[in-house]
Amino acid sequence: MQIHCRPLIACALLALPAAASAAEEVVLKVAHSLPPTSAAHTRFIVPWCDKIAAESGNRMKCQIYTAMSLGGTPPQLLQQARDGVSDITWTLPGWTPGRFPISEVFELPYFTADRAASSRALWDFAQADAASEFAGFKPIATWVTGPYVFHFRDKQVKSLEDIKGMKIRAPSRLGNKQLAALGAIPVGMPVPQMPESLSKGVIEGALVPWEVVPPTKTQELTRFHLEADTDRALLASTMVFVMNKKKYDSLPPELKKVIDDNSGRETSAWVSEQFAPADVAAREMTAARGNTVYALTPDEARRWQQASQVVTAEWIKEVKDGQRLYDAAKALVKKYSD
Repeated sequence: MQIHCRPLIACALLALPAAASAAEEVVLKVAHSLPPTSAAHTRFIVPWCDKIAAESGNRMKCQIYTAMSLGGTPPQLLQQARDGVSDITWTLPGWTPGRFPISEVFELPYFTADRAASSRALWDFAQADAASEFAGFKPIATWVTGPYVFHFRDKQVKSLEDIKGMKIRAPSRLGNKQLAALGAIPVGMPVPQMPESLSKGVIEGALVPWEVVPPTKTQELTRFHLEADTDRALLASTMVFVMNKKKYDSLPPELKKVIDDNSGRETSAWVSEQFAPADVAAREMTAARGNTVYALTPDEARRWQQASQVVTAEWIKEVKDGQRLYDAAKALVKKYSD
């Protein structure tokens, strides 16, 4: 039906609601579990949000909810994003055991190398072989942490015999298995629960990367810090930054493009690298307190690697097509490392 307007100003007024709707601001609820002082918040999430705001001409902005301020517990972050409680979340797949059984290969002991290279490899692997694990989500970035480090309360562990029977915080299902293979007693828990458990002696040590140390004050709760002096990380966790698929699908094409331009392999590598300075700063801060930062002897390190091999063998056996998936992921790590 054709509408005739007189005077012209009436037509202009009729067009206003449509114009306003087209330029309506989109606010994305972004949720994570750490405090606003954490490296994840300051070095990665805030800059990413600033970037999409700038590239969308401020038509798309983030409202960030730190430290589980939307409610729930860290293992529920993924489900909250799926259900639309949040629009975007940063979380660790290891907090939801069994939810990412294929991409979990990157959490095997002594598997990842340089963090940016391994993060590029994880993105490619997830797109090719683990896309089903992201059903209901628009993946923005997938990456690996820096190397995990053992942080011990009051005992300097120098051998497999020393760690036997110790209660150690583990980050994931495979972290649990690795600790058990080393003779320790794994205690699974998300990072926010770790400081109190260390303080009360519920656990005698914890496995976390260096960047987690300052926001959790781990340097004040532990005295000895064991690093793996190898070209492969003792252990690493995968991390994901994902968006509710329905929310993404609801965006107009030009805003989808902004999200797309800030997603993918290179975004994953960029995110992983934002944690590197925090690792260095945390290590220096810990050493400056007079805490002991050390590595195993080469012979002892080989013993730990050999003891951990059972974890890889079990993973390959229990996952369908495990050997092919392991080989594919390993080849990608090598490709990007080279």
